[in-house]
Amino acid sequence: MQRRKFITRSAQFGLSLGLIGLSACNSGTDSAAAGEEMAEGKMDDKPVAGGSEELWFKISLAQWSLNKAIFAGDLDNLDFAAKARNDFGIGGIEYVNQFFKDKAEDMAYLGQMKQRAMDHDVQSLLIMIDREGQLGDMDEAKRIAAVENHYKWVDAAKFLGCHSIRVNAATGGDREEGAKAATDGLRRLAEYGAKENINVIVENHGGWSSDGKWLSQVIANTEMDNCGTLPDFGNFCIEGHPANGCANEYDRYQGMQDLMPYAKAVSAKSNVFNEEGDERVMDYQRILKTVKDHGYRGWIGIEYEGSELSADEGIRATQALLIKAGKMV
Repeated sequence: MQRRKFITRSAQFGLSLGLIGLSACNSGTDSAAAGEEMAEGKMDDKPVAGGSEELWFKISLAQWSLNKAIFAGDLDNLDFAAKARNDFGIGGIEYVNQFFKDKAEDMAYLGQMKQRAMDHDVQSLLIMIDREGQLGDMDEAKRIAAVENHYKWVDAAKFLGCHSIRVNAATGGDREEGAKAATDGLRRLAEYGAKENINVIVENHGGWSSDGKWLSQVIANTEMDNCGTLPDFGNFCIEGHPANGCANEYDRYQGMQDLMPYAKAVSAKSNVFNEEGDERVMDYQRILKTVKDHGYRGWIGIEYEGSELSADEGIRATQALLIKAGKMV
């Protein structure tokens, strides 16, 4: 694809992107009062402006889109809110715990994060949690330890004004045994989260969790209202393959249908684009129709993971595609 031509077309779709997120709530909102409505996409009935027309969803930015810059030290975690607002006109952000992994209980640091978001009129939505143990570990003691490792992130999310923490349903068991273990771990964590009015939401993120039927049944079996999903457009590889990338992939369109009934957030994964600005592998219009048909009206987070464009260009390209496809649904 001709890079200059692509960027020009993306810019045309996003001329008025500075308007995005103006309806976002202030990040100081008490999650105890607003968490449930935010998570269910019910903050209000006013769609966010997208270009010259209005969209039926709000666009947020997943911090992982900028992971290379953050890991390289070119972007500080504390500057994430400012970048989302100033560079992309985005008013909702999704943190990743890896970028402040030793700060979960550092109230002074979390206070700075909260203030930065407030200063730029950006809503802190959720924290994506990794590397805290397997919530579906087949060893009960290890599973309980993993659950307890997540408690501090529930507390951090509460302080920041988020509605959820995103977790993984990783397990070492087979389909049935793994489901039982994951259900147990998620239920335990959701019980703690419920005390703080924080949702525990699971992303399709490899292994059994990328099987839409498996994950939706696990969520249902927890019988916890604050336990739900974060359907990701692209993460449906159940088993990787060293040669072609994926040996066993769940159908993404069926997966979105499976997971949307429990969705409390949605992730718009993107990697490569064609000259028309469409994702080469994922049919955004088809996926967004599924999202809309399930009554979701909340935030959809940009998560660009490609390499053909820079992070900033990829974020803008995804933003433009969401606006274009969203208007067509």
